[in-house]
Amino acid sequence: MSPPPQPGDRLPDLAVAMTPTRIVAGAIATRDFMPVHHDHAYAASQGSPEVFLNIISTNALCSRFVTDWAGPEAMLTRLAIRLGLPAFAGSTLTFTGSVTSVERRGDEHVVDLELRAATELGDHATGTATVTLPADR
Repeated sequence: MSPPPQPGDRLPDLAVAMTPTRIVAGAIATRDFMPVHHDHAYAASQGSPEVFLNIISTNALCSRFVTDWAGPEAMLTRLAIRLGLPAFAGSTLTFTGSVTSVERRGDEHVVDLELRAATELGDHATGTATVTLPADR
């Protein structure tokens, strides 16, 4: 049994390459057929240097970041993000985060987190999440 997380604990960074394939696959998987997510020429005609990640894929990657840290017994109960700059193909999206609070409720720890996903251009997404962990973890 490991001790529960503590406020101030940092989550391990996660770097995800924003390849065109990853961006297009995310758009197709989420049924987002807006051409800026899969058609370079269309994205360029709209003033974008490259195709870019859609919001549903951003949510999925934020969830992955949290659950990779929290483990298979965790339950992600809340995710609230604010979008910033686009995550363009060819960039690296780096996730960072930390524990902001931990509360014991019955046989669970309720853990609040803050997170950030940024590329070389700046913040792509910032937000908070809540995860529950078994108290005997």
